[in-house]
Amino acid sequence: MNSLENPTICAISTPAGSGAVALIRMSGSQSLPILNQIFRSKTQKKDFQEIPRKIYFGEVVDEQNVIIDEVLVWYLAAPNSYTGEDMVGISCHGSPFIQKTIVELLIRKGCKMADGGEFTMRAFLNGKMDLVQAESVADLIASQSRTSHALAMKNLRGGFSQKIQQLREQLLRLASLLELELDFSEEDVEFANRKELEQLIDTLKSEIKTLVDSFALGNVFKNGIPVAIIGKPNVGKSTLLNALMNEELAIVSDIPGTTRDTIEDRLNINGFTFRFMDTAGIRASDDTLENIGINRTYRAVEQSFIVLYIVDTPETSIEEILNDIDYLKKNHHAENKEFIVIGNKTDLLVTLPSHFQKWNDLNPIFISAKRKENINLITERLSEIATKSEMGDQTLISNARHYEAMSCAYEALLQVEQSFQNNLPTDLIASDLRMVLYRLGSITGEVSSEEILSSIFSKFCIGK
Repeated sequence: MNSLENPTICAISTPAGSGAVALIRMSGSQSLPILNQIFRSKTQKKDFQEIPRKIYFGEVVDEQNVIIDEVLVWYLAAPNSYTGEDMVGISCHGSPFIQKTIVELLIRKGCKMADGGEFTMRAFLNGKMDLVQAESVADLIASQSRTSHALAMKNLRGGFSQKIQQLREQLLRLASLLELELDFSEEDVEFANRKELEQLIDTLKSEIKTLVDSFALGNVFKNGIPVAIIGKPNVGKSTLLNALMNEELAIVSDIPGTTRDTIEDRLNINGFTFRFMDTAGIRASDDTLENIGINRTYRAVEQSFIVLYIVDTPETSIEEILNDIDYLKKNHHAENKEFIVIGNKTDLLVTLPSHFQKWNDLNPIFISAKRKENINLITERLSEIATKSEMGDQTLISNARHYEAMSCAYEALLQVEQSFQNNLPTDLIASDLRMVLYRLGSITGEVSSEEILSSIFSKFCIGK
């Protein structure tokens, strides 16, 4: 492309506002000529073209030779840059006025203001990264926990892309044999052993299904581990949320049924982000509004990864706790949830209840939410559960677009399997295989549309 079709772009790559320093970047064929027009070196007289990838100190000056700022600049020659094009970085002082003045100068010299994500889009279009890696750049910038950072870094390094590539290569081998049979359809020959093909499809189906199922865990790691705080009215759910967050988020009252909606907030514990959901108390009620809140409690349980089940220690029997947990597991998709039993109101205990010894099997945590006693034991238990659940070497899906594409690929592969079992014509089987390949290719960008790319990169910040 020429400079008119693919203009040189510029943008501020650091957050808005004042700071010690700011970074302004250019990308495109005119980056170096524009830099030579505005930059006056104070340490090196050599041309950037002779010694790229070196930092130079000097001044940015405007058309009247007025000094705008003292800066550090660097130049990277194509294709050895983030975008695969010639790139320039200008590190100036963080004054918003200085940043704005330099950008305006670059635009007057021929730069175009970059759109959101345009630097990363150019990196994708120039083959510096695939679409999964490009999306991981945005995830990395947005990461707020150890797990979301690790997941973004793994995908940025090509972990998920390599898995997709392996699946596509196996499918391409299968598809090529079937396409070859179509070329010789009049001769009625089979190049592909049907038994081996069915075994390969069965293996691929299992691998793709594992990836589809991993979305639940991947989404948890990316957006925070959901924790439902549940229990009967007035057992101290809202008081516990306030104690965990160390602020008064939820209304606390002795009147049963005060909490009628789900209150949510986030807390980072040892690098893990947890999303705590304070819910309405579970009980039989004739109040329409309270029943809506109770139904939302059950939804929170279904959406959660961990359930903090809070009980009134002096008043609750072990049988009641076991019955309640059993009900939730059977009726609200909680079979695989991590339940932590919290015995609250220990400050009201005068003597140990007769049933106290039976609690040991539940591995409970005893607290006084009102006095904020033993709250650290809850955060430690949560951290332990999160650590055990870390991804390790497994490949996880955390992006909704990838999940949709993998789900469609799985459905198409089921259709291929059914076609084999029903001895359908080879051309129909080959058509279904092409759909699987298309869905997998759409994830990494091997097949993509301008509409999809615009949707993805428009969510990036300007300057990245």
